[in-house]
Amino acid sequence: MNRITELFNKKKRNVLSFYFTAGHPEPDSTLSILKSLEKNGADMVEIGMPFSDPLADGPVIQQSSQIALKNGMTIKKLLAALESVREEVTIPLLCMGYFNTVLQFGMENFCKTISQIGIDGVILPDLPLEVYSEKYQAIFERYGIIPVFLITPGTSDERIRQTEKYSKGFIYMVSSASVTGAKKGFGNEQLAYFKRIKEMNLSVPVMAGFGISDKFTFNQVSDYAAGGIIGSAFVSHLQKEGASENSIGEFIKRIVK
Repeated sequence: MNRITELFNKKKRNVLSFYFTAGHPEPDSTLSILKSLEKNGADMVEIGMPFSDPLADGPVIQQSSQIALKNGMTIKKLLAALESVREEVTIPLLCMGYFNTVLQFGMENFCKTISQIGIDGVILPDLPLEVYSEKYQAIFERYGIIPVFLITPGTSDERIRQTEKYSKGFIYMVSSASVTGAKKGFGNEQLAYFKRIKEMNLSVPVMAGFGISDKFTFNQVSDYAAGGIIGSAFVSHLQKEGASENSIGEFIKRIVK
C-alpha cells in the first residue's frame, strides 16, 4: 500500500505536512532536512522541485527556487540525492513542481525513477485533470504514484467531484485564490469555504495549504480538514535560521506544542 494511503488510514486528524524547496538553503541540505522533519514529528513532506517561473508561489518560495537553481539544483540532481532516502526516512514523500519541468524530463521516466527511489506522490498544480486522465493516468498507476490535485475557493462543486474521482491520496485544499504565503489567521470567508468542503463529505482526505504558519492557523484548518501543509513559513525559517536539526525541531515545536 502507498505510504500516503497508509498515513490517512492511521491518522484522521492533525496531519502535519511540510513543503520545502530542494537545494535550499544549501545545495546538499535536502536529505538532512527530510531526516530532521521526520525525527521532529512531521507526518508527510512535499519536496519542491525548483522552477524558474513558479507562478502559483509567493515571494518566499520564489526566492527559495532562485537560490536552489543558483545552487545548481535540477530534477536529475534531486533524484540522485534521494536515491538512498528510504534507508533513513519512512514518512510519505511527494515531489511538487510544475508540469513543464517534469515533461522535459519525461513523464514516464520521472514516474519510474521516483517510484524506484520510494517517492509516494506528485503535485503538479498546472497539470489539468483532463490532461492527466487522457495522457498520464496509466503511467502514474503503472508505477504506483499518487497524483494530488488542488481545489480553490473558486472551484465549483461539480469540479470538486471530478477532482475527487481522480484523487487517491488526498485533495489539496488551497486556502485562497492568491499565491502561497504565511498569514496570521483565516477570515470568515475562508472558514466558510473550509466548511463547504467539509460538508461535501469527500471520499478522500483533504489537506489545507497556503497561509498556514503557526499553531493557531494549523488548528484552524484542522477543524475542517485532515491537517495542514506548512510551506512559506517553513521555507522562510530555513532561510533565516538555517537547516540544522535543532532549528527545524524548534520550528515544529511552535506548531504542535
